[in-house]
Amino acid sequence: MGHGLGDVYTMIVKKLSECIVLVTPTSFAKYDKTYRGFLESKVKEVAYNTSGKPLTEHELVPLVANADGFIAGLDEITANVINAAKNLKVISRYGTGVDNVDLAAARKAHIFVTNTPGANSVSVAELAIGLTISAARNITEANYMTKEGGWPRISGSALSGKTFGLIGLGSVGKEVAKRLSSFNVRIIAYDISFDKSFTEKYGVTYTELDTIFKSSDFISLHVPVLKETINIIDKVSLAKMKQGAILINTSRGELIDEQALYEDLKSGHLKAAALDTFKKEPPGKDNNLLSLSQVISVPHIGAATDDASNEMTEISIRECLSVLNGQRPEYAVVSPDL
Repeated sequence: MGHGLGDVYTMIVKKLSECIVLVTPTSFAKYDKTYRGFLESKVKEVAYNTSGKPLTEHELVPLVANADGFIAGLDEITANVINAAKNLKVISRYGTGVDNVDLAAARKAHIFVTNTPGANSVSVAELAIGLTISAARNITEANYMTKEGGWPRISGSALSGKTFGLIGLGSVGKEVAKRLSSFNVRIIAYDISFDKSFTEKYGVTYTELDTIFKSSDFISLHVPVLKETINIIDKVSLAKMKQGAILINTSRGELIDEQALYEDLKSGHLKAAALDTFKKEPPGKDNNLLSLSQVISVPHIGAATDDASNEMTEISIRECLSVLNGQRPEYAVVSPDL
């Protein structure tokens, strides 16, 4: 005898209700707690990261041991972590980047890896614009000096009439370009793909990477971590940049050779750098970039807004539960041949 729709639904819910889900993003459901209640109502148990920071490989290994689903933040999801997770079916990344996940190990273990593309694009773009203006107008330094009792006449750089280079014109880069279009700047961009309709609508000119380095007054990074993009900002590329240029990074710390950037800023070649990400996070006091007054540093807060958090929370839950329900997720980065 076949099962009716109600019987099938009961079977799926029962299966799902036996699952354990590990949740590690520090801002998961931060602005809307109902998401936690929803997830907890669907599965047997939800274990949360209470440390307030991304977890290391050593910290994750015991936590994933019994997990069926893993909603993951910027944690070190190595092959050792994946191999320790005997029941794991899905790593649902809360965010876009998957560079902290050993994708080959996940594929070998028949584990889906998903992400939340576009969920934080606007928030990251808004931060990139904010950091640009802050660096150009020396806002953080002026704020500090005023609070210390000073009243400095600090001059800055205008955006209007300048050239703004975007390295990467994906979802975040496009949101930055949209906002820059009202600042009377010349927007140039480098990307491996070409979106003619977008560039025509927002006045963006595609160009070569060398042109970005040589022509831009402001350069903002919006590419993922790939073999080709690691240290894309190094001693050679920095030397090509204009005197007094400003560098903004809201993408990943691995894109920058931090020692080379420090030396360039120290020499007075670049005017400033505004960094939301570092190779080691938190960077610690031994990172000499933090000693420079012309460096604005913030603790990887690009996606830390109410809208982005809610969107990433909703999508990461949906992707995780889809896999645990035996369905294909919408945003699979790794789709194992099960």
